[in-house]
Amino acid sequence: MPIVQIALPIPTRQLFDYLCTENVPAAGCRVRVPFGPRNLIGVVMGEVAESPFIDKLKYVSEQLDNEPVLNQDILTLCQWLAQYYHHPIGEVVHTALPVALRKGVASVAKPIEMLKLVHPNEDEVPSDILKAKKQLALFQLLQKGAKSLSELRLEFSRTVIEGLVDKRIAERFEQAPEQIVNWSASLSVADKPKPNVEQSLAISAITQKLSSFSAFLLEGVTGSGKTEVYLQSIEEVIKAQKQVLILVPEIGLTPQTVQRFEARFGLPVGVLHSNLTDNERLLVWQQSRSAELAIIIGTRSAIFTPLCKPGMIIVDEEHDGSYKQQDGLRYSARDLAIIRAKELGIPVVLGSATPCLETLNNALLGKYRHLNLTHRAGNATLTRQHVQDMTNQPVMSGITAGMLTRMEQHLKAGNQVMLFINRRGFAPALLCHQCGRVETCQRCNTPFTVHRQLNKIQCHHCGAAKSIPHACLGCGSHDLMPQGVGTEQLEQSLKQHFPHFPSVRIDSDSARGKSKLNHLLDSVNKGKYSILIGTQILSKGHHFPNVTLVVILDADGALFSADYRAAEHLAQLITQLSGRAGRADKPGEMWLQTHQPGHPLLQDLIHNGYGHFARFALLERKQAGLPPFSFQVLIRCEALQAQLAFDFLAEAANILSVTGVNVIGPIPALMEKRQGRYRMQLLLQSPSRMLLNQGVGANIHKLEALLLSRKVRWSIDVDPQDFM
Repeated sequence: MPIVQIALPIPTRQLFDYLCTENVPAAGCRVRVPFGPRNLIGVVMGEVAESPFIDKLKYVSEQLDNEPVLNQDILTLCQWLAQYYHHPIGEVVHTALPVALRKGVASVAKPIEMLKLVHPNEDEVPSDILKAKKQLALFQLLQKGAKSLSELRLEFSRTVIEGLVDKRIAERFEQAPEQIVNWSASLSVADKPKPNVEQSLAISAITQKLSSFSAFLLEGVTGSGKTEVYLQSIEEVIKAQKQVLILVPEIGLTPQTVQRFEARFGLPVGVLHSNLTDNERLLVWQQSRSAELAIIIGTRSAIFTPLCKPGMIIVDEEHDGSYKQQDGLRYSARDLAIIRAKELGIPVVLGSATPCLETLNNALLGKYRHLNLTHRAGNATLTRQHVQDMTNQPVMSGITAGMLTRMEQHLKAGNQVMLFINRRGFAPALLCHQCGRVETCQRCNTPFTVHRQLNKIQCHHCGAAKSIPHACLGCGSHDLMPQGVGTEQLEQSLKQHFPHFPSVRIDSDSARGKSKLNHLLDSVNKGKYSILIGTQILSKGHHFPNVTLVVILDADGALFSADYRAAEHLAQLITQLSGRAGRADKPGEMWLQTHQPGHPLLQDLIHNGYGHFARFALLERKQAGLPPFSFQVLIRCEALQAQLAFDFLAEAANILSVTGVNVIGPIPALMEKRQGRYRMQLLLQSPSRMLLNQGVGANIHKLEALLLSRKVRWSIDVDPQDFM
């Protein structure tokens, strides 16, 4: 009987042998197999001549695919991932599959759900939607032709869509997936701006390497036209009948990127992100695999999308931390893009105004081609950056009196103002004025955040929530005071101070919902709001042409963090936020409020820019022997008792103490307790990536054999990005 090796989605670092009664499935096909009392869906990795367990082998129950759903390119990538990140191969392969295929759904393309008008030739607008603005906008869009429901859901809520259907103005129907294989014949390039000298050099450098692997760092100041470089480079790839995969860090960036690419090329763009249904994601995956899509845009997991005719990979905002998966398979989509492009023999472009230090170091060493855009596109000028000393200043909800005056000047000039504060909710703590007791989450040992609009206090680490108490649980006093400032409180305060200038809050609370963020951003760009208040969502590459003033309320905490990456992340955040101002013809300015105006990091960043700061930070890292001049593996462990976690990592430290590897710990995580569990860490560091990887790989089975490993939760994080 033929024997096949199958990757199953279980946390075991091995493949499993099964017998086949019929034809042997090709590598990459899915099968259903018995595993203990369960039936699991696995992926065939290959055939073997013999097995040491031949007498105990079970048979494959069902072959789900006639052709591989994972091509050899993806299978090779999965094997590399399992080895490099020390993760079970079955879970790696499972991660590479769309969710629908993990559940056993057929891999053939399904019809697309569409929406059209019942009477498409009727020009008169139905009277019952004249006052329903969203339904009217959807009606006018459908007058131009039928649209897919997945596309409409990016812009319209389910309620709006169902409203037209219930009123029998629109109706659903199914349509076979559109097949556009000859892209050059269908390509219709819209008018494009003439690139400046720096853009032209970048476009030329990229397009000269379309037939081979080459890594580019496109470092351009905010608003310098990096997207235009992407667009004109992509045009040449499509003309060569090849596909482009574009990674973006946030779902919120996807709609504006898709609209710009579709408008430029006149081709459908495949979209992959977590807000789509399983079937919608599967359809794009299938269309990419069969070369029906020339352009695929997606977030982190889109890096696993199969490309029938690979031409180029682009990683936009490559510095963004969201490219690093923080649970399960802890991969970096940015690093994976480099590996995949090298295997496919195609160019990869990493774009950012604030490249991470690892990427910048590779460019400075000549491993990546370094392309610079030092000027803003068009007539836009660079944002003027300032530091404001907050010491001894009167403050209203975190804003100094002088800054309120500055804001008023910009608002009266008809411009928009953006305020950044990295704390959502009304206040980060609730304090008893009588006895000083702070309402604290017992599972995480951190203060509850006050959400006044929802009348609750919530832990932002474990999600625990309860109503705002009327009295202190310690002394019974009713004198409970919110401490600190959050986005809710700032919004409330500014509405009172500037009653004639409408404001909007953009954070994960206000933007919750499938298309809420897109609607908020559209409203901002249409001039509906004068004051923008938000968290890091606002720094993610959005284009706000009317914003002329950006105010960063408080970033001092990062200046004294125990995380050595905190300074880098703060510099990136300040630079990205500064870049939201003055992106059109109006000049912009950024003010950073701080109690540490003389801090060397802030002075260097404000006066010399991110490029100078980053090179100085690289020098500091080199002297300290920190990444990118060394390599790290973090062993994380958590348990209901702190001693159990400490003891497990102490035993692990003895096992992993090999020549050339520095072992640090066990030490508590920066956040020692979370969700009722105590968290400890063991850091392994070495100047040799190979030595570190081999040391962990050779001893991982010894860690699994420890008795304590069954009493704790532990994981391996290769190239860790945070130590929380």
